[in-house]
Amino acid sequence: MSARHSRKGAATPRGASAAARTGGRQEASTSPRGARQQTVRAQGQWQAWLRHHRAMCVDSLRRLVRQPVGSLLTMLAIAIALVLPSALWLSLDSAKLVDAELDASATLTAYLDKGVSESETGRILEALEAQSEVAATELITAEQGMAEFQQSLGLDDALARLDENPLPAAVVISPTTPSPEAMAALSERLSAMSGVAEVRLDLAWIERLRQLAELGRRLTLALGVLFGLGVLLVVGNTIRLAVENRRKEIEVVTLIGATHAFVRRPFLYSGAWYGLGGGLLAWGLLTLGSDWLAAPVASLAASYGAHYQLPTLGLVGSTTLLTCSTLLGWLGAWIAVSRHLAGIKPR
Repeated sequence: MSARHSRKGAATPRGASAAARTGGRQEASTSPRGARQQTVRAQGQWQAWLRHHRAMCVDSLRRLVRQPVGSLLTMLAIAIALVLPSALWLSLDSAKLVDAELDASATLTAYLDKGVSESETGRILEALEAQSEVAATELITAEQGMAEFQQSLGLDDALARLDENPLPAAVVISPTTPSPEAMAALSERLSAMSGVAEVRLDLAWIERLRQLAELGRRLTLALGVLFGLGVLLVVGNTIRLAVENRRKEIEVVTLIGATHAFVRRPFLYSGAWYGLGGGLLAWGLLTLGSDWLAAPVASLAASYGAHYQLPTLGLVGSTTLLTCSTLLGWLGAWIAVSRHLAGIKPR
C-alpha cells in the first residue's frame, strides 16, 4: 500500500508540471506578445501573397510581349468580337435620343366645330389648358389653316375661288405624358367636350418606331451574349495551349505542394491581359470608325434638314468596354485552367 501511494504521489508532480507547461503555452498565445507574433505572421503572409500576385502579373505580361504576333492576333480576334455589339449599343443610345424627340413631338389635334365664335374658341382653349394632362396648346385658326394648305399644295388660285373656308379651327395639344395609353385616354376625354368636333391621334408610327427600338435592344443583347461567348472561347483556347506547353512545370510545382490557386494565378493574369488588349483594340476601331463615318453621316442628315452626330463611347462607355473585356478574358482563362488542372495529375 505504501509503495502504491508513493507511486501515485510521484505521478502527481509530473502531471502538474505538464499541465503547467500546457497552460504556459496557452497563456503565451493569448498574451500581448503572442498576439503581436500572430499579427506579424499574418502581415508576412499577406505581403507574400501580394508579391506573388505582382510577380505573376508582370511575368504573364512579359510572356505575351515575347510572343507579339500570336498575342496580337488573339487580341485582334477579341476586338472584332467586341466591336459589333459595342457599335449596336452606341446605336441604341442614339435611338434613345430619337425616342425622346418623338415623345416631345407626340401631339393631339382637336378640331373645333365650324362656326364657333372667337369668344367660344377662347373658352374652349382655356378649358383645354386647365386639363392637368395638357402641357401646352397652340391655336390654329381657320384662316391660318387655309394659308398653310394653300402654301403646301400650291393651289392659291383654285382655293381662292371658294365661297367659304371649309377648314375648321384646330388646337394642337402637347400632353404631359406622351405614352400611348395616356394620350388615348386624353383623346376620349377631350372628344366629349362641347365645341370639339373631333380629336385626331396618330400613334401608329410612334409605336412602330418603339417596337423597332425594342427589337434592336433584344438583338443587341443576343449578339452581345453570343460574341461574349466567342471571347470566352478565344481566350480559353489560347490559355489551354499555354497550359499544355507548361504541363511539366505544373506537375513539378504540384508535386512540391502547390495549390490549384497558385498554379492558376499566372494564367488568369494572362487571360486578363488578353481581354484588356482586345478591349483597347476594340476601342481604337470604334473611335476610328466613328471619325471615318462622321462626315458622311452629318452630310446625309443635313440634306434632310437635320443635325445628327454619331455617338461616341465617352468615359463611361470606354470604362465599361474595357472592364467587360478584361473580365471576359479572366473568366475564359479561369474556365480553361480549371478544366485542365482537373486532368493534370503529378506522376
